[in-house]
Amino acid sequence: MTTAELVYADGELTLSRPGTDDPTLRAWDAADELLLEGCLNAANGVTEPRVLIVDDQYGALSLGLSGLSPVIVADSATLFAALDENASLNPSLNASGQVHSWINPPEGPFDLVVMRIPRQADYLAWLLRWLNGVMAGSGVLLAGGMIKHLPARSVDVFAKTVNTEKVLPARKKARVIRCRKGSELPGDWPGTWKGYLLTGQSDRKVEALPAVFAREKLDIGTRLLLPRVAEAVRDAEPGARVLDLACGNGVLGMTALAERQDLQVCFNDVSSQAVLSASHNVERAFPEAEVAFVHADGIEPGQGRFDLILLNPPFHEGGVVGDHIALRLFGQAARHLSPGGRLLMVGNRHLGYHRSLRRYFSSIHQLDASPKFVVFRAGNR
Repeated sequence: MTTAELVYADGELTLSRPGTDDPTLRAWDAADELLLEGCLNAANGVTEPRVLIVDDQYGALSLGLSGLSPVIVADSATLFAALDENASLNPSLNASGQVHSWINPPEGPFDLVVMRIPRQADYLAWLLRWLNGVMAGSGVLLAGGMIKHLPARSVDVFAKTVNTEKVLPARKKARVIRCRKGSELPGDWPGTWKGYLLTGQSDRKVEALPAVFAREKLDIGTRLLLPRVAEAVRDAEPGARVLDLACGNGVLGMTALAERQDLQVCFNDVSSQAVLSASHNVERAFPEAEVAFVHADGIEPGQGRFDLILLNPPFHEGGVVGDHIALRLFGQAARHLSPGGRLLMVGNRHLGYHRSLRRYFSSIHQLDASPKFVVFRAGNR
């Protein structure tokens, strides 16, 4: 574990970034620094302001503002483990704030909201509408992000949904925007759910919330994997346990259920909006199926073993692109396969997963390929 010091107006934090030992990948960036600085005068003199932090990444905001006893909500489950780890590195802070996901969102009103601006324009549009419903009438929103990661339409999104008071000067390639609540709410917005027809499965419609990958059309890597999923479950034992890992809208697990509804299928994702979306789709299409939904950064230790794990691994985390997430998921999958169980996965060809899989599995077979993607079946003899 590599740690580094974040120095800010109220003190300093020792922070680590879970999931990597790369010393160049810090647990905070300049946007976190500017947001912490901007919070000093943002509550407008409110005595004991109620503070909400939205989509903190690794705990820099939550710990830096711990003196305000903030309520915390994040889509990604990575924050929960990171916050626990980084709280242990800073024992002098009171890091006992309430932590929520979109599965159990907090209730307002809030006097001050501190938000990391997401990379997806639709998710930003939904977030701002949701915040309009929980901010106090005189509440302040401070939204910040790295300029290169801001959505292309972010200026229009802010203009349509909230009242922008001030765009603070950019520093260290980061920007913070100070806003007041607007009138737009999620219930008035048709973009909350978007989806497509899953052809070949009675033309079922699958939908997803704004933070979910490939919510408007079937990802081409997933498309290559789907026929192999159907093949893999045809000969499965009744009641076989299947895991749709990094499930997104749940399309891989739904393909397994379309072939065999006697399977036990679990849907895991690091995004709480993905878990909600998969539940929304599966429970409409297969109301009698034996299913479970887990919001977790990978596979939880208590989930047991699976006969088949389905995976289209993410290859980016924030602004970092690479195979570090996939490697972690491969290791977890290897530990959670039943004897004779198999991992069925699709990945980007250029990431060379045939080499990575050998670290964790003794048996690897390429089942399909396209110019951009490769499908593998892996297991341990």
